[in-house]
Amino acid sequence: MRWLVAPWTVAVFYPIVAVTTVLWGFLAVVLSALSRRVGHHCGTVWAWCLTRASFVRVTVEGRERMQPGRSYVIMTNHQGDYDILALYGDLRCQFRWVMKAELRKVPFLGWGCAAIGHVFVDRSNSRAAIASLEAAKPRLTGGISLLFFPEGTRSTDGRLLPFKKGGFVMARQLGFPILPVSISGSARILPKRCLLPRPGTIRVRIHPPVEPGEYPGDPELIAAVRAIVASGLEPEEGGDDRPDRSAPV
Repeated sequence: MRWLVAPWTVAVFYPIVAVTTVLWGFLAVVLSALSRRVGHHCGTVWAWCLTRASFVRVTVEGRERMQPGRSYVIMTNHQGDYDILALYGDLRCQFRWVMKAELRKVPFLGWGCAAIGHVFVDRSNSRAAIASLEAAKPRLTGGISLLFFPEGTRSTDGRLLPFKKGGFVMARQLGFPILPVSISGSARILPKRCLLPRPGTIRVRIHPPVEPGEYPGDPELIAAVRAIVASGLEPEEGGDDRPDRSAPV
């Protein structure tokens, strides 16, 4: 089957990406004017279609740990671009991404994300990033969660990176529990600088929620959540335990 992947990707999959991104991005803009929850479902259908069209299977463990109607700050590792498709297409809950500001300018994709209410942050300006998160607070009601990649960027080799503190500060301010999520296998589907996705399986594991108030400070909370996320990864995806001293978001 592998010898069919390249011609399928070029002749079929990439046109599907283009058409569905334009279609569902446009629908997300239009329908979000009526309801951002409906707009979010446009993204779900888009992502689900793209994973299946590239012969990627997504399995999710632990959905029962998400209480319906409750908001969380979701913390998940970031192995590659297919993390976004796996979470959007298969997590089955309303959430808003925290994403880099540059994505807002991407035609249809960025426009749809902005209409749905995803949160764009300037990673080069900590003060502006925090202001963007503050402005998002009123949108996080009625079971809408906020999703962070606490590593701040995708891993180059699939291994877990140090966590930044911005999402943990936000969780304390909101009073939301943190929902740790582990993504395994995504780095093998589409390695960095690779243009051809490979058939395979992405495993998403949802862990029990963590209450920020049970930890005396952010360092202890960050270490605990990172250890939980790491526990759901394969040995070769294990992490770098050095503390992160870069920007907080």
